[in-house]
Amino acid sequence: MSTPRVYVIHENPEWFPPLAAAFAAEGVPVQEVLLTEGQIDLGAEPEPGVYWSRMSASSHTRGHEHSKEYTRAVLGWLECAGRTVVGGSHVLELEVSKVAQHGLLQAAGFDVPRTSAVFGTAPLKEAARTFTGGQDVPFITKHNQGGKGLGVRRFDSLAEFDAYVDSPEFEAPVDGITLLQEYLTAREPFITRAEFVGGEFVYAVRVDTSAGSFELCPADACEVPQVIAGAVCDVPGVEAPGAPAAFSLREEVTSEHPLVQRLRTFLADQGIQIAGVEFMETTDGRTVVYDINTNTNYNPAVEAVAPVSGPRAIARFTGALLERDHAVAAV
Repeated sequence: MSTPRVYVIHENPEWFPPLAAAFAAEGVPVQEVLLTEGQIDLGAEPEPGVYWSRMSASSHTRGHEHSKEYTRAVLGWLECAGRTVVGGSHVLELEVSKVAQHGLLQAAGFDVPRTSAVFGTAPLKEAARTFTGGQDVPFITKHNQGGKGLGVRRFDSLAEFDAYVDSPEFEAPVDGITLLQEYLTAREPFITRAEFVGGEFVYAVRVDTSAGSFELCPADACEVPQVIAGAVCDVPGVEAPGAPAAFSLREEVTSEHPLVQRLRTFLADQGIQIAGVEFMETTDGRTVVYDINTNTNYNPAVEAVAPVSGPRAIARFTGALLERDHAVAAV
């Protein structure tokens, strides 16, 4: 067996360098586990260490259509072997299902967007009429297995939606589930992403949507303008002509903020140790929580001014788990 270390399970090597640098700075041994192809010996013991899954819901957009299934298999193997897993099987299922996220957030009492899940393409037109009460009112669509704003579009009429569903531009969701969601208007042109590591609040990021953006991923690798006709952000009520979003530290949102405290309790109850949770403050006074990112990325501009580094907090947190496991094994 090799020296115990933190194993990072993912499928996008472009996201790894900032994490590798953070682990090196904290003196925590780390190794990538790319789940794009490969094999596991189901009769063998997993290498000793801490395993952190940061599989992305958008992995299929990078040609890794089966990485989600690979991760399910690997996490099951690790958990059965008793290895410490951060972002385990339950968390993976939340990452790849906005329906699951919505249900848990709603059950916990958060204000969530009114949403209907449609299974397949044939029911979409009738489902939209049911959702809007047959009225031409704005609504948006998004993919259940999302990330990167997948399938997110605004429609102002049922005729417009019908034409889209029948057109070659229709973007079919990878799991066959399309969400219809109420259109919300932000009080100011930004949304907020609250970052948590090890169950503790790290910082809040203000994502400026005044110029519009198709992708809200904070990482350098995601900051590429996307010009998609009719597309909107992965946010209820923010249009997207294609310019990249601007990320900054939202200093007034602290660990004492009531919503942050509620989110901290919620994540602890759900066993989610690392996440970025997005919310919007609307013109009608609502604070709507709409997305849980369990493979969160960190923006370099925010990291440069933040009092605490997200990646280094992860390195310290998983490093402490590694030390704990080593101490237990030595007894």
